[in-house]
Amino acid sequence: MNGSIGNWLILIGLAIAVVGLLAKAGALGWFGHLPGDIEIKRDGFRFYLPLASMILISIGLSLLLSLIRRFF
Repeated sequence: MNGSIGNWLILIGLAIAVVGLLAKAGALGWFGHLPGDIEIKRDGFRFYLPLASMILISIGLSLLLSLIRRFF
């Protein structure tokens, strides 16, 4: 039982490292600049609401958790 938890933690850590490397390399430069993201710039003021990016993350996490529940 404890070994499987350790394996999951290692897998999650590796996934976070891969995403971090992709972000550092610039492969995720499009993320946060999607057409549905709201950005308002004025003198001395900037408002940014990454609405489309948050929806994309939500859909991805929902699919991932659904797959995990189905198989485990």
